[in-house]
Amino acid sequence: MLSLVAAAASAAEWPDWRGPNRDGVSEETGLISSWSKDGENLIWRQDFVGRSTPIVLRGRVFVTGRTGAGPTQREIVAAFDAQTGEKVWQRDISTALTTVPFTRTGWASPVGDPETGYIYVQGVAGPFVCFDQDGNVVWERHLYEEFGRYSGYGGRTHTPLVDEDRVIVNVINNSWGKLGPPRHRYFAFDKRTGDVLWITTPGPEPPADLNAQGNGTIAVIDGRRLYVGGSADGWVYALDARTGKKIWEFRLSKGYINSTPTVLGSRVIVGHSEENIDVPEMGRVIAIDGTGTGEITTTHELWRAPIAMGFPTPLVHGGRAYVMDNSANFFALDVETGAVKWEHNLGTVGKSAPVWADGKIYVTEVNGWFHILEPGEDGVKTLDSDQLTMPEGRYAELYASPAIAYGRIYFTTEEGLYCLGDPKRPFELKPSPPQRLAEERKGSGQPTTLLLVPGDVTVKAGDSVSYTVRAFDDMGQSVAAPANVEWSVEGLRGSFGRPGVLGLTGQGHQTGEVVAKVGELEARARVRAFGDLPFHEDFESVTGRGRPWWIGAGRYQVIEMDGGKVLEKPLPASGLPRSALLIGPPGLENYVIQADVRGTQQGRRRSDVGVINNGYMLDLKGVRQELEVKTWEAEKRIAVAIPYTWDVDTWYTIKLDVEHGPDKAVVLGKVWKRGEPEPAEWTVRTEDPIPVKSGAPGLIAYSPASAFFDNVHVTPDQTP
Repeated sequence: MLSLVAAAASAAEWPDWRGPNRDGVSEETGLISSWSKDGENLIWRQDFVGRSTPIVLRGRVFVTGRTGAGPTQREIVAAFDAQTGEKVWQRDISTALTTVPFTRTGWASPVGDPETGYIYVQGVAGPFVCFDQDGNVVWERHLYEEFGRYSGYGGRTHTPLVDEDRVIVNVINNSWGKLGPPRHRYFAFDKRTGDVLWITTPGPEPPADLNAQGNGTIAVIDGRRLYVGGSADGWVYALDARTGKKIWEFRLSKGYINSTPTVLGSRVIVGHSEENIDVPEMGRVIAIDGTGTGEITTTHELWRAPIAMGFPTPLVHGGRAYVMDNSANFFALDVETGAVKWEHNLGTVGKSAPVWADGKIYVTEVNGWFHILEPGEDGVKTLDSDQLTMPEGRYAELYASPAIAYGRIYFTTEEGLYCLGDPKRPFELKPSPPQRLAEERKGSGQPTTLLLVPGDVTVKAGDSVSYTVRAFDDMGQSVAAPANVEWSVEGLRGSFGRPGVLGLTGQGHQTGEVVAKVGELEARARVRAFGDLPFHEDFESVTGRGRPWWIGAGRYQVIEMDGGKVLEKPLPASGLPRSALLIGPPGLENYVIQADVRGTQQGRRRSDVGVINNGYMLDLKGVRQELEVKTWEAEKRIAVAIPYTWDVDTWYTIKLDVEHGPDKAVVLGKVWKRGEPEPAEWTVRTEDPIPVKSGAPGLIAYSPASAFFDNVHVTPDQTP
C-alpha cells in the first residue's frame, strides 16, 4: 500500500505553499538538475511580478502578485495553465485603506483545496476571498472591516491553510467585545460557505510586533489532530484543529515568530531570529516534543541550535533538518540531536523555504539566486546556480519557494513566473492524495466541546440568523450533536421563535452573543447588527471608548468639551499615531459621510483628521495645510491634494461622497468652517479606474497632537 501511495504521488500537485504534506517534500523523480534563462530546461516563462510561492492544482498554477502603474497599481491573483503557461484569468484584490506599499503586495501565497478545487487568498489590506477554478468569487470576508485586522507597512501577511472542512487563517486584530484588545488570533472558516467555525486567542499578551507572518501546519501528534504555529507574541501554540482549543504552548522568543514549523512524527522543528528568552544570543532553531499539554517550555525542548532562522521554514528529510539563516547560510542538522553536520553559503539574504525532490534540494535566495543542490552525508554539491536579473541590470527579488508538480518546477520572482522541466517528458496530470498523517486516537465518543456555527456574524437589524450546534469529544473528533439544546441571548434584542433560529428585533445598532447550552456544556456566537441608514452620532450618550459595535475604538475616547461630548483621538502612549475607527457595517454602499472635525497643535506638530467612505479617505492635513482624498495610504495611487489653509482649535465640517459608474468611481470631498453655509461646489475630486465597490464608514486621524470629532452623519447618497 505504501508503494502505491508513493506512485500516486510521483507526479502529484502542490496545493499548499509547502506541498501536499506541508513539509516541503515532493515524491517527484526524474527532475532537472540544471537550467538556464536562455532556454535549457525552461518550459515556459510569463511576465508576472510576485514574491510568494505559487500553488498548482487541477492543471493550473495560481499566484498572487502585483501589477499596474500609477492609478492602476493593484494586488492581484492569477491562474495560468500549468502545461502551456497561458494566462487563464486574473482578478484584483482590493488594497483600500492599507499602509502596505505596492512592492509588498502579494505577500501571502494562495492555498488550494483538492476536494472542491477552491482557491483561497488573503490580501495585504484584509480581503479574504474564496475563488473557484474559473476565478469566480464563491465567498468573501473582509478581515479588516469585520474583525479589525492590522495591516502594517511591512506587509507580512499570513497564508491560509485548508484542513478537512475548514480554512484557517491567523491575524493580529482588535475588534469589539472580547476581541477588543490587540492579540494574535486564529480564525477557522467553513471552506464552502465562509461561515466562522471558531476564533481562538491562545495568548494573553499583546503581540511583540504587529507585523508578523508566522504560518501554521497540520499534524497528528499523540493521536490528536493539531494546528501548530508560531505567534507574534513569541509563543508556539498547538490548537485542536477542529475546535481551536489550545492544547499546549511553548515560549520561544521575546519577539515575534515568522518561521513556519515543520513536524516529523511528534517533533516540532521551528526557529526565530529575535531575542531569546534565556540566553543573550539572537535566534535559535529548536525541536519540541509535541506530545505535551499545557505550558511545556521548560519540559519539552529536545534540542536547540544557535541559528538565527527568522523567515525560512525548516525542511526535514532523511534524518536531517535543513535550515537557512537570515544571511542565507544553509545548514544540515541531525534531527535527533540538532548537531550541525555541514554548512553552505547561498548568498546574503535568506527568506525562502527549501524544497526536497528527486534527491535534490531546490532553494532560492532573495538576490535573484535559484540553487539546485545535491546534499550528502558530510557536505553538499552545487549542481546549478542561476541569478535572475531585471532588464535594468539589477537582481530580481526572489522570495518564493519552488512548487513541484507534474514533473515540473514552478516559481515566482519579481521578474517573471517560471516553469522548469525536461521538455521531452510528457506532461501528465495526477491529483494529490490527502496529506499523510498519523492515525488519530479514538476519543470517548461523548461531547466535551460545543461550537455554534456561524460563530461571528454582522447582519442588518431585524434579520434572522440560523445556527447549528457541532459537538466534539475529548480527542477533538466530531460526534453527534445533542438534541436538547437550550437557546438564549445576552446583550441582544431578539429571541428564538424556533430552535436554532434567532430573530433580531428593533432597528438600532446592537451587539451581543447567542448562547447554546446542553447540560454543563456551553457554546457562544457573536452578533453585530446595524440598522438602516441614516446613522447619526453626536456622542452625547457615549462613554469611555465608544460604541460596542465600533472597530478600532481602542485608540479613541469620548470626552467632555465646551459643555458637550466629543470623540478624541489623543496622542497614543505607544505605537503609530495614525489609526482609523470604523463605525458602520462592512460592505456598505451608496452613502455620504459628514462630520465636524477639529485639529490641534503641540510644538511644531499638528494633527490630521478625516473621514472614510467606501474605502476612500478625505484627510484634512495639519502641517501640510492640504485637503487630500485617497484610498491607499502608502502609494497614493489616485490621491489628489489641494492647498487648504485651516486653523487649529477650530471646528470644520467635512463631507465625502463616492459615486460609482460602470467603469470608475468618482470621489468627491468638501470642507467648510462649521456654522457657515455649505459650499455648493466640491472642494476636491478624483477618479478611480479600479473602484472600491463598498466599505464601512469611518473616521481617521493622525494624532501627534489630539484630533476631535463631533456630529457624524452617514446618510443615503441621493445622487441620481
